[in-house]
Amino acid sequence: MFIYLYPKRYKTHNVEKAIMQASSISEYVKQMRKQYGLTQVDLSEKSGVGLRFVREMEQGKKTLRMDKVNQVLALFGAELVAVSINTNKFSE
Repeated sequence: MFIYLYPKRYKTHNVEKAIMQASSISEYVKQMRKQYGLTQVDLSEKSGVGLRFVREMEQGKKTLRMDKVNQVLALFGAELVAVSINTNKFSE
């Protein structure tokens, strides 16, 4: 499984460091939230998503709405995007 988080506007050392250390979106969000001293409640309020969504995200729920994930990631200057990994696979 590959997760690509691209810095949105600003490249900061903290964002790049967290991206390299996290192997999943849930780990990334949790690391960044703690790094900025936010509680799950703070994160849900600042990002505009529900507390339940933040908890499910940090617990690694397999199905999440991409728009809501990006709302949370935007606080840390990152976004989740689709990336083509192998287009030759379907041309045969």
